[in-house]
Amino acid sequence: MSTISSESALPTAQRTSTKLLWLDLTRKCQLACSHCYNESGPGGTHGTMTREDWLSALDQAAACGVERIQFIGGEPTMHPHFAELVDHALNVGLHVEVYSNLVHVSKECWEVFQRDGLSLATSYYSDQAEQHNEVTGRPSHARTRGNIERAVGLGIPLRVGIVDGGNGQRVDEARQHLEGMGVTRVSVDHVRPFGRAAGGQAPETASLCGRCGTGRAVITPTGEVAPCVFSTRMGVGNVHEAPLASILSGTDMNEATEAIRTAVGRGGDEDDDDNDDECSPGFPGSECTPRN
Repeated sequence: MSTISSESALPTAQRTSTKLLWLDLTRKCQLACSHCYNESGPGGTHGTMTREDWLSALDQAAACGVERIQFIGGEPTMHPHFAELVDHALNVGLHVEVYSNLVHVSKECWEVFQRDGLSLATSYYSDQAEQHNEVTGRPSHARTRGNIERAVGLGIPLRVGIVDGGNGQRVDEARQHLEGMGVTRVSVDHVRPFGRAAGGQAPETASLCGRCGTGRAVITPTGEVAPCVFSTRMGVGNVHEAPLASILSGTDMNEATEAIRTAVGRGGDEDDDDNDDECSPGFPGSECTPRN
């Protein structure tokens, strides 16, 4: 597939209202979380987006007015060009958040995490290893806990999300445990019925928060652009085929955004469009916070 370069395809004056862009680098992950919204796991792939495609997407994002990037997946640090892509994003003036499970952090990744302009996010499910591991499907608790402690010790800006799956999950104790480790930004969300958490049922648009596509969007490992990470089935264009700015400002995106707002009952409610307390890197808001 061809790569659309920012120099040849994106007019300097073409700007969009999108400020937050998720880069869904990979569906490969060491874990197999029971609630994973895109069903990532050890058998996942890096998709069809090449190194050059992702670099071009970052250039185009910076050129059209995007301000914040969140690298997500899957486990984004497993992508072979992760460090280079983060460096490039920072070098073109984008604020970066990396959402990692913090199960395995290489020396190179710790160096990346300490770059100015970068913040870190992760998930934590219980103060008890057995309960946490039941959610992730792997014996991951000790490693994630240890790397949270290390991130705090290094002064890396960090937020931690807890998804409450019910069934006696020790959510309050997990929050207290995190605060005891020095984490100051902790959010709690509920399981959303997408991916594995849908239990084989078709995803329902009405289960989205309603802000999808309003000031935010996602690029998937295949180059598909969608209103948010939970609504990737509602693709509105592909960066392999068209410039990012034209997709973000296009008719398909506008129609998908309006369809979502209508389905969740937001309709013409525009008052919250500039509220970045949800869905935003570095913010602990609980509504529609991916990978909490």
